[in-house]
Amino acid sequence: MAKQTVESLVEGGKASAAPPLGPALGPLGVNIGQVVAEINKKTASFNGMQVPVKVTVDSETKSFTITVGTPPASALIKKEADLKKGSSNPLTDKVADFKIEQIIKIAKMKEDSLLGNNLKSKVKEIMGTCQSMGILVEGLPAHDAIEKVNEGAFDAEIKSGKTELSAAELKQLEEEKKRLAADYEQLAKDIIAKLEVKENNKIRAKLAEANIPRPIIDEIAPMEKKTAEAAGGAKKK
Repeated sequence: MAKQTVESLVEGGKASAAPPLGPALGPLGVNIGQVVAEINKKTASFNGMQVPVKVTVDSETKSFTITVGTPPASALIKKEADLKKGSSNPLTDKVADFKIEQIIKIAKMKEDSLLGNNLKSKVKEIMGTCQSMGILVEGLPAHDAIEKVNEGAFDAEIKSGKTELSAAELKQLEEEKKRLAADYEQLAKDIIAKLEVKENNKIRAKLAEANIPRPIIDEIAPMEKKTAEAAGGAKKK
């Protein structure tokens, strides 16, 4: 029984018959509409992320199976934290704070591609990625949270496999995110108040030296229009 395989990256929940998927499936004689619908059903939870999918088609019966991979752990972390990107300086610049349940959730989503032989080890792997992105875990730097895992501090949560947060916990996370942003905003204002220079580009440079996140720098000391347009033109070249 001959089988053919098509592999592609699709946006979660938004696959279509357009290239590259449609043209690759067309010669195989499979019902493309059914394949697309099944892919979108299986990838709906990855909305906004690129997801690897593999479609295996039976050349004789035209039946098909779909295997869905998962986005990189960093992409799942950014989605869970509602971030566009991680920290530019993860040692000093903290951009979010995760509950252990969120770490467990991502570890379970990535469990087939992680190296650990149990959920506890996989949780530590995800925490390691958080460390490189400037994300706290339960209010701690990720390396300290890993030590807590080693000490058994989160054994009950890991054993239960709980991945969803209560409304109160979600509210607490949102407040912590706002607090982190407010701390950086205040630090930026304090730095500007002590500066003798008034040139915007020099102010931005000083804020960057202090590891203030770029979005806050853009808010506190936005780039001058001409400079921004010049930067955009340079990138296009």
